[in-house]
Amino acid sequence: MEDHSFISYANGKSLVEINSTIPVPRTRNFFRMLLAYTGPGALVAVGYMDPGNWAASINGGQSFNYLLISTILISSLMAMLLQYMAAKLGIVTQMDLAQAIRARTSKRLSFILWIIIELAIMATDVAEVIGAAIALNLLFKIPLVIATFITVFDVLLLLLLSKVGFRKIEALVSCLIMVILLVFTYQVMLENPNWKNIFLSALPSPELVAQHPVVNGLSPLTGNLGIIGATVMPHNFYLHSSICQTRKINHDDLTAVQNAVRFTTWDSNIQLIIAFFVNVLLLIMGAAVFKSGAVKDSSFFGLYDALSNTTMLNNPILISVAKTGILSVLFAVALLASGQNSTITGTLTGQVVMEGFIHLKMPLWARRLFTRLLSVIPVIMCAYDGKRFNF
Repeated sequence: MEDHSFISYANGKSLVEINSTIPVPRTRNFFRMLLAYTGPGALVAVGYMDPGNWAASINGGQSFNYLLISTILISSLMAMLLQYMAAKLGIVTQMDLAQAIRARTSKRLSFILWIIIELAIMATDVAEVIGAAIALNLLFKIPLVIATFITVFDVLLLLLLSKVGFRKIEALVSCLIMVILLVFTYQVMLENPNWKNIFLSALPSPELVAQHPVVNGLSPLTGNLGIIGATVMPHNFYLHSSICQTRKINHDDLTAVQNAVRFTTWDSNIQLIIAFFVNVLLLIMGAAVFKSGAVKDSSFFGLYDALSNTTMLNNPILISVAKTGILSVLFAVALLASGQNSTITGTLTGQVVMEGFIHLKMPLWARRLFTRLLSVIPVIMCAYDGKRFNF
């Protein structure tokens, strides 16, 4: 009886507006197939390089130099495995993770799980609000309270994107990811870090689990936990299991299904490798800028100030470029891009879990407005108190 429920529910499409809407070519050309399946991985990778990851990586580099690079590597490999499993579930069963859980659990338990996941998404959304508000403040000197309110209007961005097609949304997110990657690659190359120590730090060390020394309130162990917590994003499993179904494939053809799993995995892994490099670059930048001890503010504001204050930099080339103000501006632009990317994926994930667990549909703009307003409240309380976000 339970199996019949599982099979019958597979007929319900996840994100029906975009499900099976993107055709894939019938070709054996590897690169054409990879291009056709490229996109969902970018939306998933966004969750691994949001403002929360920025804070964890920068603080890790500031406190322990390159020590935590191996943690970023291990957690990224974990993410690749888990995202592969989520995508395979979606492609083979034609159900997203929320639908699969709902089919195997009671209505009451599914409702409880939905509430828990919604709270997790909202908690993640707080980091996006903070990141976007800080970026607006740094770029345009908008007071934090007003900048926080402005982030509410990203619902207009979502409305616009919903009209242009999912393939274009994938392209936009991919472009924003490349902006973030190029910005930090440029900044790290200017800082001329010790590449030998960086590569050696990719190997795990017993120091990773040590509780001493304590730097800036962090021990290596707590720094590790922070990076792992910021890197592995459970709500991404729900998202990936749904958006991997946007490609139109013949599920009666075993080869087509196998190709879908194969190229979706390639897409996911490539994008997560990019996310890994972004987090490593952030850690390197945190180590390079803060290692002198001249910067006491470990927040985004502190890094922005350090990149615009030549007295806090050691590299002559970096100093000459910093005088133009371009380093700090690029940092703020990348932060804003990260926040906007997370806006898109957070809303899609919310729709997936709402439809999957409780079979409730809500317009994207209404859902985005509701969750963003809830996320804005604690942020405004902090900003109105006259304190900078310690993020």
